Amino acid sequence: MKNNKGACGLHCIKINHIGVTIGEQVIVDDVNVHIHCGKLSFIIGKNGAGKSTLLKAILDEIPHTGTIEFRAHEDGKIEHINIGYVPQHINIDRHTPTSVYDLIAGYHTKRPVFLRKTKKIYEDMKDQLRMFGAEDLIDKQVGKLSGGEIQRVLLSMAIMDDPNLLILDEPVSGIDKKGMDLFYKNVEELITEYDLAILLVSHDLEYVAKYADEVILLDKKILKRGTAKEVFQSKEFASVFGSLNYDIDKLRKKEGEKTL
Repeated sequence: MKNNKGACGLHCIKINHIGVTIGEQVIVDDVNVHIHCGKLSFIIGKNGAGKSTLLKAILDEIPHTGTIEFRAHEDGKIEHINIGYVPQHINIDRHTPTSVYDLIAGYHTKRPVFLRKTKKIYEDMKDQLRMFGAEDLIDKQVGKLSGGEIQRVLLSMAIMDDPNLLILDEPVSGIDKKGMDLFYKNVEELITEYDLAILLVSHDLEYVAKYADEVILLDKKILKRGTAKEVFQSKEFASVFGSLNYDIDKLRKKEGEKTL
């Protein structure tokens, strides 16, 4: 991925009137979201709120109504959107002999993985993994990686195709606090360095409060959008989650950062 030394802020992903109905049951109802490059947007909501279904619709994996556009603000032109994706879970046989190199090569190159490795492809993959502190994992068996290690490999794979939008579906589920902190450090670096938007589903409200540029509260439809403070102090949030027991401004007070 090209290093842009800061997001341009000149592009917007427009999610227009997305809806998903299964039989007579409405799962997602007329969702409209504009996501700008260089921003980290969180989707929150209770189980069954339609969060993962919305992501599948955006990825065009399930039938849905509505459209998704990638617009350039300079001229309003609609461009092709490239989406990277990190799922919540990946099914891996603990005894598989597949290495991280094999996994990435099989997904991103046309070269059969059983052929001899080329130094260039190997080093390119290692450089990509290095961004997430995962370069030492390249020769390890995928089935023997920890949850945090798998997550870093998947995140590296997701941005190899230079996406405009990176979708993360609870990617740190089951990972310890050290792994969570490393993950969000990696996400912040992506936001700072590259021209892409990130849409992340999370159930960990403390991390949402700490890192979100925008929060989208979903219950089939969007109940509330805004900064973490705006959403978390809203009546809509209280109706879903109740009151908070931590100080949002305190969480956001990092060196050189203004409170919300």
